[in-house]
Amino acid sequence: MRFFASLMTFLVALLHISIMVLEIFFWTHPIGQKIFSMTAEVAKYSEILAMNHGLYNGFLGFGLLWGLISGNQNLKVFLLTCVTIAGIFGALTANANVLYIQALPGFITLLLVIKAKRRQAGEARLFS
Repeated sequence: MRFFASLMTFLVALLHISIMVLEIFFWTHPIGQKIFSMTAEVAKYSEILAMNHGLYNGFLGFGLLWGLISGNQNLKVFLLTCVTIAGIFGALTANANVLYIQALPGFITLLLVIKAKRRQAGEARLFS
């Protein structure tokens, strides 16, 4: 269980680092415009805002990697909770697909990390 929780945490971290790269470096590039379904004009107008979003996604991604390397379960739980909340908010305010791309993987990983943490501590099972 711990391995699967760690693997999923790594994948969520990688997702957020990838989003960071897209939002900071490729927002106005044709690749970024295609991925985010926007025109060159919209991309140019929103470039600074996207870079700010990218920075926050980077914090989440690198923070999750830090949690993996350090073994700090509480850090992972906190950051995965942030990922889930940000994904839900993004789905409500920006694009419904964010719910499936960001919130759902974050929430599933959060549950796995909590379950692995409880098993390691010898506590009662979170779910069977």
